[in-house]
Amino acid sequence: MVESHSAADPDTVFAVLADGGRWQEWAGPAVPRSSWASDGPPGGVGAVRRLGLGPLSSREEIVEHDPPHRLAYVLRSGEKLHHYRASVDLLAQPEGGTHIVWSGVVESGVPGLAGGLTKIFRALVGGFATRLAREAERPPSR
Repeated sequence: MVESHSAADPDTVFAVLADGGRWQEWAGPAVPRSSWASDGPPGGVGAVRRLGLGPLSSREEIVEHDPPHRLAYVLRSGEKLHHYRASVDLLAQPEGGTHIVWSGVVESGVPGLAGGLTKIFRALVGGFATRLAREAERPPSR
């Protein structure tokens, strides 16, 4: 689990998080490209976003979509080796802003793989949570 805080309200943070096509603008070097890979409703349950380039890209299916409180997804890339489910909870703060809690669980039948992937995913989502918080605070471009 990683946590971050944004001065932006939960509606704004959720809008940035749920826009899979814009991840390339804020998620950092691990996501040089982002798009919707499915015909489902963009961001809604069942939609699949593609993050990254070519063979290094990942596909993530949205499994919970509860604006502006929670977005959860499962990693559909590499399913034969592991299962990864993550959720991002957005908690309005009494003093204003949003507390971001990004958590995930990795399971694998391959000995030692889940532990190694957990460390990698924690580092990645730690950066995502911080960048999400900052992106939500930016004034909208006109």
